[in-house]
Amino acid sequence: MDQPRGRAFYLLAAVFALYVLFLYGPTLTILALSFQGPSGGLTFPMNGVSTHWFAKLWAGVGVVDIWAALRRSLALGLVVMALTVGIAFYAGLAFRKGFRGAGLVFGLAVSSLIVPSIVVSLGIGLEFRLLDDAVKALAAATGWGFLQDHGTLMGLYTSALGAHLTWTLPFGLLIMFAVFNRFDPAYEEAARDLGASGPQTLRHVVVPILAPALVGVALFGFTLSFDELARTSQAIGGRNTLPLELQGLTTTVTTPEIYALGTVTTAVSALVIGTALGLSLWLQKRRARRALAGL
Repeated sequence: MDQPRGRAFYLLAAVFALYVLFLYGPTLTILALSFQGPSGGLTFPMNGVSTHWFAKLWAGVGVVDIWAALRRSLALGLVVMALTVGIAFYAGLAFRKGFRGAGLVFGLAVSSLIVPSIVVSLGIGLEFRLLDDAVKALAAATGWGFLQDHGTLMGLYTSALGAHLTWTLPFGLLIMFAVFNRFDPAYEEAARDLGASGPQTLRHVVVPILAPALVGVALFGFTLSFDELARTSQAIGGRNTLPLELQGLTTTVTTPEIYALGTVTTAVSALVIGTALGLSLWLQKRRARRALAGL
């Protein structure tokens, strides 16, 4: 017979409920206010319910091209995701085998997590400005016209990409460390005993087993990049990502249109998370079916 729940259980349940409300309350509030009627404002009570502000958002927010910023954020997020998965996976393999100076490399890799994001962004921005000055000096010394017209080396896939990787790679590396610590090397030994080469073992044994963890690394890489603001602010160049445009709009847009944009970005993040979780579950079930078929 189950024991009756005491007062402590209900107290902890109330604390947890308050925590969930504090965590998701702002998001739910923005979601509700984004469906205000045409005469609605930025606060409660709501004046009607409609999709008016989503239609306004679709038409464009003033001089800001929101959809171009969204495309840039999505494209950058996908590139960061792919690089984070690839680098973290092979770095995990390297650390698993061990090499001289592994402790120093690990410390350097995760040190960016304790440095304020704005400082990292400023440092990367300064680095690329110095590179621009060096290119201009070289152009002046050599007279090469194509160097004089290069503009700036800062951009979405140079300085911004590097800034985002300083944020996503440490998380990916830590995840792979945890996964490889639980990985049984007997699987690899069995594959080698059956005649598999190193690349074949990696492709047909290691990667399928670690696939759900790699999906998790990909999820971290994309979502951290898609929502990143501070590390992008000084390292993006001339074309802003969606979080930067959203920050700028908070000082100029005074209608629920800004809430509609927040709802759209939240929906994109939720879609990515749901897809990643679904893919992870599918990979686990596929692996289980193959294991049963092998019996």
